[in-house]
Amino acid sequence: MKSSIKSALIITTYNWTEALELVLESVKRQVEFPTEVIVADDGSKNETKHLIERFQHDFPVPLKHIWHEDNGFRRSAILNLAISKTNVDYIIQLDGDCIIHKNFVRDHIRSCNKNVYLFGSRVNIQEHYLIHLFKRKIIAFSYLSKGIKKRNRNIHLPFLGSILYKENKALSKKIRGCNLSYWKSDFLKVNGYNEDMTGWGREDSELIVRMINSGVLGKRLKYKAIIYHIWHKESSKEKLNINHTIQESAMKNKLVWCENGIDKYLGEA
Repeated sequence: MKSSIKSALIITTYNWTEALELVLESVKRQVEFPTEVIVADDGSKNETKHLIERFQHDFPVPLKHIWHEDNGFRRSAILNLAISKTNVDYIIQLDGDCIIHKNFVRDHIRSCNKNVYLFGSRVNIQEHYLIHLFKRKIIAFSYLSKGIKKRNRNIHLPFLGSILYKENKALSKKIRGCNLSYWKSDFLKVNGYNEDMTGWGREDSELIVRMINSGVLGKRLKYKAIIYHIWHKESSKEKLNINHTIQESAMKNKLVWCENGIDKYLGEA
């Protein structure tokens, strides 16, 4: 089933095909599909390209692979590039280490409102369970499933979540780009991700700070839009202080626009 809203599910990845395979399998079992799926690849080797090509043969919607050269952690840049390549109205973001509940896309689409971004939480898949996860290729989890923690987040009750959480100027520090959605027009209005932010940390929340400054409200998704984050070692935080300073400037100065953003890609063939 496809939604009447034109949407793109953007999945970021970097050299972890075992995880990406499970993520793409979980997309295939959605009860409602996005218009297209784009894998935003931050410089992976050919193994990732070959995996995506295999999925493209029988994927339920167009599956695109947007890649740039590996030059360190440049998640902001690959997301800008990927989003510049889609003509949809609505963007749903996901990381390539996050398996999604079968209602994930539908929950985001049915919760969206004009001038509102949505953000959700995640259930964590524990390190000791990874051998079993990848061997069995598990993509569905019940409340009592082994190998997960924060399992109260694995309760799917959309009606309750809609009652409890309303639009507001949500705190950007709660934002995780692995479970985030917004209107493409709101994204373009602030010139997308700030590519001055390289290395892990703050790139999603800084984007949201500028969206809030532009008048966009946030809404938390709870008891719906569930994701299952596969454990991995933490990324290097060597650039975190620099990125935090950029975010603090956006907050202090009420910035809306970033100079080094998506506009450089728009209009490219």
